[in-house]
Amino acid sequence: MHDPPGRLLLPLPPEIDFGNASEVLALVLSAVRWAPGRLRVLVLDFSGTGFMDSQGVRLVGDVSRSLHPDTRVRVVVRPDSTAGRVLDLTRLRRDVPVYDDAGDALRAWVPEAEAA
Repeated sequence: MHDPPGRLLLPLPPEIDFGNASEVLALVLSAVRWAPGRLRVLVLDFSGTGFMDSQGVRLVGDVSRSLHPDTRVRVVVRPDSTAGRVLDLTRLRRDVPVYDDAGDALRAWVPEAEAA
């Protein structure tokens, strides 16, 4: 899948927990730093993540706080997965748009004022 300009899709590892969360954060922030042009939307793809504890939720928050205020974070997760259940239990879905499909997350509308 090709990322549209200003948008970046990052697949996350099969497991996110205390043992690797700081390393995953560093990798995500490095990818953001090297993204071409102005990043408007970052999609964190948990669809391949089979295990995740609260560190995955913390990762989303840490990434969000580290980005430019105009950059939007979106999450992709399979609803029936452990990651999906963790997102539901922690109510992260209230704060970050969550999608079942990476393509939908990449194509989702960004208000013109934010897109400029």
